[in-house]
Amino acid sequence: MTFMPWSSALMLGIPRIDAQHQTLVQLINTLYDELSNPIPERAVIGQVLEGLVDYTHNHFIEEEVMFQRYGYPQTAEHTAEHAHFTAQAMDWLLRFEAGEDVDLEALDFLKDWLRCHILEEDRAYVPFFQATLAADDTASPPPIAIKK
Repeated sequence: MTFMPWSSALMLGIPRIDAQHQTLVQLINTLYDELSNPIPERAVIGQVLEGLVDYTHNHFIEEEVMFQRYGYPQTAEHTAEHAHFTAQAMDWLLRFEAGEDVDLEALDFLKDWLRCHILEEDRAYVPFFQATLAADDTASPPPIAIKK
């Protein structure tokens, strides 16, 4: 059984962002799989946690660059959500590195936060970007001279 199944309900229709979200779901599932082993390997857990923190950080940067580039009006609020999650994930990583175990409470938080963030916070920016990108597509590009 998959801890956090990927489904079309989590898709936003922005292929690059959807692919990144799918990778985050896979990382959470990998962490769950390792923690479900009779004798979980700390090295593997540490690698997955580091990967999750790094990948999430890079994903957030990409979203935030997109927000800035197109002038998304809820940038500050969305960025604050990102900062809260990043701080929480980093806290788990640091506590794990200090010897604490990662438990199902952390996994449940990751799963719930990511699902809610995608379905509510991220889904809220989709209409803005659809309208903005559609407006860019309808603008006539300058003519291109083709030399033969």
